[in-house]
Amino acid sequence: MARKYVVAAQLYTLRDFLKTPADVAKTMARLKKIGYDAAEVAGFDPLTPPEYRDLMLDAGITPIGAHASLGAFRDSVAAVIDMCKVMGLSYVTIPWLPYQDYKTLADWKKLFREFEKYAKALAAEKIVLQYHNHMFEFEKFGIKKGTGGTTIMEMLYDGTELLKSELDLGWVARGGHDPVAWVKRLKGRVDQIHFKDWGVVNNEPVWRAVGEGGIDWPAVIKACNSAGTKYVIVEQDSCPITNDPFLSLAISRKNLLNMGM
Repeated sequence: MARKYVVAAQLYTLRDFLKTPADVAKTMARLKKIGYDAAEVAGFDPLTPPEYRDLMLDAGITPIGAHASLGAFRDSVAAVIDMCKVMGLSYVTIPWLPYQDYKTLADWKKLFREFEKYAKALAAEKIVLQYHNHMFEFEKFGIKKGTGGTTIMEMLYDGTELLKSELDLGWVARGGHDPVAWVKRLKGRVDQIHFKDWGVVNNEPVWRAVGEGGIDWPAVIKACNSAGTKYVIVEQDSCPITNDPFLSLAISRKNLLNMGM
């Protein structure tokens, strides 16, 4: 039996249904109906942050975090902090990097120091900064004659202390690594984790609802229990099996309930 988690939806999954204020209100009501009481925000258009928060709360959906681009931090850390306070958030996540801009080990280490600087500024306001991985972070530096090397992901968390991880397990698996091993490795730094799954169609990997692909979720949940995870966030980048993100989120929620979450 899993410990008690907050199970949330990542609203990026529903981005095509969040174009107008009326869309946002309708989508939050549908999300509540299929079993979610919380969500992570991926952007605020077409509303202001306080308007977005009000519509979420009106539907019974609690905001538990938001994504803010690296550019937003570079423009104004103070503005990111203000957004978090207006939304009532204790967590904010850098969701993506223009990784092609970082070509050397020195480039990456400089970026990691920048992350830690932002994490320190947010910690002073009791806000946790997280980083959301994709697949490129599992590229290795220092390979010699075809062996060895260290991944960008390893260097990132070895080179920071305050920065936490919004570990995306689907991308960990896609990057050729073991989701369970990474949850264990980042024990104490994985308050929030993205759950997503992989399957295969026509010999190509595709996103699947949680529990419908190949990831060993009972083992993942056991690792999360030990790692101190508090929030499980369900996300699908796309829904090629159902062609319906609401249905995919509902399947994920049902499967997680069956797993004790």
